[in-house]
Amino acid sequence: MAIGLSAQVDAVMRGRRSVRAFLPTPVPQTTVAEILALAACAPSGTNIQPWQVIVLAGDERQRLCDRAQHAFHHESGLHASEYDIYPAEWVEPYLGRRRRNGLALYASLGIKRGDQAAMQRQHARNFAFFDAPVGLIFTIDRRLAQSSWVDYGMFLQNVMLSARARGLDTCPQMAWAMVPKLLTELLEIPPHLMVVCGMALGHADADAPENRWTPEREPVDSIAQYRGFAAVR
Repeated sequence: MAIGLSAQVDAVMRGRRSVRAFLPTPVPQTTVAEILALAACAPSGTNIQPWQVIVLAGDERQRLCDRAQHAFHHESGLHASEYDIYPAEWVEPYLGRRRRNGLALYASLGIKRGDQAAMQRQHARNFAFFDAPVGLIFTIDRRLAQSSWVDYGMFLQNVMLSARARGLDTCPQMAWAMVPKLLTELLEIPPHLMVVCGMALGHADADAPENRWTPEREPVDSIAQYRGFAAVR
């Protein structure tokens, strides 16, 4: 029984991916509520549970997407995140991984290296939640410490795994953290909260080429050090 359960959990974890093309199939509010309730089982320091979520569908989702698309193309002044999303200077091995990932994604879409216009069009799709029927905007109380962001990461992973267990897919999106002024205004986010990220949620479009591409993962021996174990004979 335990082996069967571990296999199921493993399948959900391996099946999680960042989907960038979704079908218009609606996702019921009750399903989203189930996903979030399970995600909230994530641990947090002294159990403060620092996560807050705005869930958008239908006309509300479309209103945000229309406004964000316009801002992306015409209002560069709104593009200013409240925290460092990426480092000021990339170093190895992260630079190489980032480049390989980006080139492979664009190649799956038929976008040639250096085609800045096509890359911009693809990036703009973030602000349509990649056509997913549900968009989530995650916020955190800005008065909390960095450890709460670690807690938040575990909550976000739970959201994605809970969705996958229900046959749904997701794409976590840092792009939404780049337009906090827009989100604060349009969604009436209180001043004490700041945007962490967004996420697309829905049914993956299996025919989309970008969804058939799988990013590479580093082998475990390159990320883990084992100390104190008995030697394997």
